[in-house]
Amino acid sequence: MKKALVCGAGGFIGNHLVNALKLKGYWTTGVDLKLPEFSTSCADEFVQGDLTDPILCNEVVGKGFDEVYQLAADMGGAGFIFTGENDAAILHNSASINLNILEACRIHRAGKVFFSSSACIYPDYNQLDPNNPKCSEDSVYPAQPDSEYGWEKLFSERVYLAYKKQYDLQVRIARFHNIFGELGCWEGGREKAPAALCRKVARCQPGDQIEIWGDGLQTRSFLYIGECLEGIFRLMESDFCGPVNIGSEEMVTINELAGRILSIAEKEADLRHLPGPLGVRGRNSDNALIKQTLGWSPNQSLDIGLAKTYHWIADQVKKKDQQ
Repeated sequence: MKKALVCGAGGFIGNHLVNALKLKGYWTTGVDLKLPEFSTSCADEFVQGDLTDPILCNEVVGKGFDEVYQLAADMGGAGFIFTGENDAAILHNSASINLNILEACRIHRAGKVFFSSSACIYPDYNQLDPNNPKCSEDSVYPAQPDSEYGWEKLFSERVYLAYKKQYDLQVRIARFHNIFGELGCWEGGREKAPAALCRKVARCQPGDQIEIWGDGLQTRSFLYIGECLEGIFRLMESDFCGPVNIGSEEMVTINELAGRILSIAEKEADLRHLPGPLGVRGRNSDNALIKQTLGWSPNQSLDIGLAKTYHWIADQVKKKDQQ
């Protein structure tokens, strides 16, 4: 039986990843500051602790693992990343976690080590046109991420690749593009656009308006959690270290995203545009490299994942509002 360590197992993607690994027959250890918020972890062992502590990282990794999945980070949606109020914590905490995990993996000779990077590393100057953003893996330099979160991810990518070169650590790096789905944060300030809009639509009554930051013409692509996990496993099973995009090429405006969720909910509402943190003007996954290296890329329709996510969040909203 293979053993896997999931760092960030209390978070949205990490929780799903633990469940998927268990279905594959792995013995899993999860570690995070917090337990999963919306379900019980399926991990065989869950260590609740702070990965910015090198002693904890050394103790956990020292148990010996065939695979390490490093998803832990101080992060959130636009309301968390782009206000400037959390920049120091984002840089310090996430960089500390990655440095600690890598050094522990080197010392204890861990097997393959997966790092979840982000599309936020791509240069702001290549994402000014909402209809024609450039996010191919080779376009990252000259570097100009739009946030400190993106700068930290780019720095950490280089550290992982340096450990691969100097210590022959078998790293795998994926750049996630807006992963969404059930069991994710949907309120409180760290939620991302799909979850925030699902919450707003779920609470929308006749005559209400749906609030959108900016003019709503900014574009993004969104990847459902199931396809994200498939991409992770395919990368880990391959001989390719990355970095590689794991994202959808189905780009939509934020206005269109809201319209699709309203349609799923069978509701009607006008959109009200307000000032707010926006990030880049346009972003879409470029899947040429993942098709070339892994012979696969995500292709599920956005609406399928949106429907599952909306109905789950609507149920959460109903339960909370009835309390």
